[in-house]
Amino acid sequence: MKLTVNSTVQNVADDYSEEPLLWAIRDGLGLTGTHYGCGIGKCGSCMVLIDNQPTRSCQTPSDSVGNGAITTIEGLASRGPVDGSPADGASVDGAATTLHYVQEAFLEFPLQCMWCLPGHIMTAVALVESNPNPTAEDIESAIADNLCRCGGYNQIRKAILSSAERKRNA
Repeated sequence: MKLTVNSTVQNVADDYSEEPLLWAIRDGLGLTGTHYGCGIGKCGSCMVLIDNQPTRSCQTPSDSVGNGAITTIEGLASRGPVDGSPADGASVDGAATTLHYVQEAFLEFPLQCMWCLPGHIMTAVALVESNPNPTAEDIESAIADNLCRCGGYNQIRKAILSSAERKRNA
């Protein structure tokens, strides 16, 4: 089975074709940033973007995605050559990682345990990319189906507002 994940066509074992997309991503491709939370589509920890729309990967059959473009939390950051600065996120393979502006905003407003973080970030990306000036109501509507067991909703709201400001000022 072929899936387009983070802009790359990936071969995934056919064993995953009838499994939820979450398992094809995590186990089949080794991209473990997408978290398993509840498994019944209620918490949002497994959120990915499919054609830029937030989608619960625990409830999406892998074979239903077709040619859809899947973006995981790993696909938000970009990698490129290191310029020699220690602040550029250099890794052992000699590439630098530049975080997505939404990831940067969530670092500014951290959460306690961060298990829900990938789902909230993916939801925030979809919201801010489609609406760079969200109202409080827009934010509440977007995050309504994403749970944070630690109760970090004020930090989440602040991070989304910071993301929107970053988008507008880019």
